[in-house]
Amino acid sequence: MDDRSPAEPLPAHVAANREAWDRWAPEFEPRGRRAWAEASPSWGIWNVPESEVGLLPPDPAGLDVIELGCGTAYVSAWLARLGARPVGIDNSPNQLATARMLQAEHGIEFPLLLGNAEAVPYPDASFDLAISEYGACLWADPEAWVPEAARLLRPGGRLVFLTNHPVFMLVTGELEDDPPAGDRLLRPYFHDRRYTWPDETSVEFHLAHGEWIRLLRNCGFEVERLVEIQAPEQPSYGGGGGLPGEEVPFGLASREWARQWPTEEAWIARKRD
Repeated sequence: MDDRSPAEPLPAHVAANREAWDRWAPEFEPRGRRAWAEASPSWGIWNVPESEVGLLPPDPAGLDVIELGCGTAYVSAWLARLGARPVGIDNSPNQLATARMLQAEHGIEFPLLLGNAEAVPYPDASFDLAISEYGACLWADPEAWVPEAARLLRPGGRLVFLTNHPVFMLVTGELEDDPPAGDRLLRPYFHDRRYTWPDETSVEFHLAHGEWIRLLRNCGFEVERLVEIQAPEQPSYGGGGGLPGEEVPFGLASREWARQWPTEEAWIARKRD
């Protein structure tokens, strides 16, 4: 199911990211497969356990959840096992094909929609929790997806999303063969929210902390917590992050670097009553 008719073309960044993720989908199947098999959630490229970061409600059972940019949908699978009623939406048909395959293998079913998280085909106030781990929060325009998340949530509902930290974005290179994050600034802090990489057609979106606070408050949210994630001392392999043997997950940063500076951050915000 798509939220747009064939006569209405996708926004340029949505179409570019659909093409990119359809191409990348086979590379992410092993991570999705491993994450689906995990007994408990862990987050980000360092697979930090939920018990250490507390991104989920204490008891998700019975909650209606929308995962914005679900990819292989392992976050929705975790929530389904905890008794929630998740719905996943993703922009990539190939990612959703992997998700459906894993649903069948694990005997866990929930709706999976092909569509754009900036325009979700559900009525207002349909969900108690909206969540995104490197999904819409990275690949959709925040000026569009955050208001959409607010529309979808009931009063008192929560928005949880995990994405790259602004510090990391200042010190990471632009090309695939560039070294991982270092200790020198490579780009300005004040920049357009849209990131395009020289060797890719995909489009990412990154906001500074002040911009996130402005946007969340303007959309009716109260920020409850900002979790700046530190890599654990010892490798942890679970979730959708680094695989066993990966010293630098996704080529982004070493563990030593991420023990000193954050590669990732997670926001938890509550929709005002």
